[in-house]
Amino acid sequence: MQTIIKNTTKKTPHKKQKEVMNVENTKAQMRKGVLEYCILSILNGHDKYASEILSTLKDAKMLVVEGTIYPLLTRLKNAGLLNYRWEESTSGPPRKYYTLTETGKLFLKELDTTWDELRSATNLVTNKK
Repeated sequence: MQTIIKNTTKKTPHKKQKEVMNVENTKAQMRKGVLEYCILSILNGHDKYASEILSTLKDAKMLVVEGTIYPLLTRLKNAGLLNYRWEESTSGPPRKYYTLTETGKLFLKELDTTWDELRSATNLVTNKK
């Protein structure tokens, strides 16, 4: 029996390139961290369907794709924070409109407070106004 040993040593990327990759990863993680909060805020007082939510996020420069938003909406619904209803559309198939539940409204209120505290603390630490 013959054993073949492969060289699995990878070339180390240039340090500057590695830093850029880490920055992009960190920026993506920061966006993901606030995405749930943003979606709940978008729905606060306004029933919307997924494409409208996605459009609002994109307009705000939140880089989100459909493959991210649908599982998150399902998770928020399963957590009891959202409900949905189907509504006929004049320009295509029926649309699923999402709305905040009472629990979702309370949850959002808590997140509002936490966001304000976090933003204030971050601004103090980073010396920003």
